[in-house]
Amino acid sequence: MLTVDLRRARIGPGSRVLDLGCGGGRHAFAAAKAGAAVVAFDADAGECATVAATLAAMRDAGELDASSRSSVLRGDATALPFPDASFDRVVAAEVLEHLLDDRAAMAELARVLRPGGVLAVTVPRYWPEVVNWALSHEYHEVEGGHVRIYRRSQLCERLGSVGLRSVGSHHAHALHAPYWWLRCLVGVSRADHPLVAAYHRLLVWDIVKAPRVTRTAERILGPVLGKSLVVYFERAG
Repeated sequence: MLTVDLRRARIGPGSRVLDLGCGGGRHAFAAAKAGAAVVAFDADAGECATVAATLAAMRDAGELDASSRSSVLRGDATALPFPDASFDRVVAAEVLEHLLDDRAAMAELARVLRPGGVLAVTVPRYWPEVVNWALSHEYHEVEGGHVRIYRRSQLCERLGSVGLRSVGSHHAHALHAPYWWLRCLVGVSRADHPLVAAYHRLLVWDIVKAPRVTRTAERILGPVLGKSLVVYFERAG
């Protein structure tokens, strides 16, 4: 399930895309399927290996053009190994809240984005995240966990300071916010709790089947309960 709207990020055939902090690769795979040349970038060697294997399998299965130039690279988000203005589009989904030096990463995102290019950033939405932190220290006090909670104004101010202009926003994953409240309430490590397991099955059903009832609920509840804030920026030309 994607957090970024590829149409609003203007990701399509011929665009060169950086997926910063690609994790399991969901945005990288979708962008590659849309015809973009993608660099999936992450600090975790295991994630990089998994994404590379999946891209190879997608080529073998004919899901990607044989000439697809998508690739995977491991590295540091605060010191990207790319020349200035290397990418038409950049995605940073659920990344910045993990980084101690988020300002350095933001400067790098702006540097590698070409003038006129689009950056899509997603972070946990402020008020659902505050609830998670209030219910559970374990939720964020883990290695590689969340180190800050952004307000929209703070996120836009910091990205604006590196030469980026906000051009739109929305919220995503309304059904996921109550799931994490429940996890935090019973204990983040209690994934086997009956209520948590039942809710997880609902989310999997939604992701796999995308039934009308959950898609309608997501659309209606998104502005109120959306767990993720998604903001789109352009670099000045």
